[in-house]
Amino acid sequence: MIGIKEREFREFADYIKTNYGIHFKDEKKTLIEGRLGQVLANLNLASLTEYMDYVAADQSGQAADLMLDKITTNHTFFMREPAHFEYFRETVLPYLIRAVRDRDLRIWSAACSSGEEPYTLAMILDEFFGPHKTGWDTKILATDISQGILAAAQAGVYSREKMEGLPESWKRRYFKEDRAGQYLLAEKIRKEVIFSRINLMDPVFPFRKKMHVIFCRNVMIYFDQETKDRLAERFYEITEPGGFLFIGHSEGLDREKTRYRYVMPAVYRKE
Repeated sequence: MIGIKEREFREFADYIKTNYGIHFKDEKKTLIEGRLGQVLANLNLASLTEYMDYVAADQSGQAADLMLDKITTNHTFFMREPAHFEYFRETVLPYLIRAVRDRDLRIWSAACSSGEEPYTLAMILDEFFGPHKTGWDTKILATDISQGILAAAQAGVYSREKMEGLPESWKRRYFKEDRAGQYLLAEKIRKEVIFSRINLMDPVFPFRKKMHVIFCRNVMIYFDQETKDRLAERFYEITEPGGFLFIGHSEGLDREKTRYRYVMPAVYRKE
């Protein structure tokens, strides 16, 4: 394994924090060595500094995508933190049906990883509206920083292990199992999710209208407090009055700073 000098690691960590918000503490140096060592070896690069220069020089963006894939954790599964989905179905959707006069639901799954979260929301919406969906725009925006993971999400193919949290009725209704034991999501659900690359550290989010619901779960655990506070404020600014923010159960907003109102564990509302 290629060793990383302390100075190199700090430069790398600062670069990642500035551009992507991810905060690597000093004890993560060994983790970065493990995750990037083989990449450096494959490229015949002798140091992390050479690798950073290589990534910066690659105008295609593919090198940066590979780097992000290696250093980030894309662990997720269907129905993760199920209380959130129950609240979304039982409380949020009935409110939105009454409140959204133009029938344009704007739901954002930020840092969607391999797609389980937005597809779960799409299945809930399909079941909730049933035959009464005519006239409603229920498409979900799903974004991530990694082009590679977005491509996997768009494919809508999942292993049997990934399917364990789903109700059997959903497996039968929305998926088709192939001979290899892989499950392909139905096209009508895949078409309900729009995937796009967005870096949460971008200075401006490319939205013309505000969101009714934002899911940004298990992402801010990788940010320091200042970055969390700043991102929460940006979310607040693009949330419709009465709209909701869902974060991960291992996360929390500073209630002394945020303008969101606490609703229940990891759920907040703009009033």
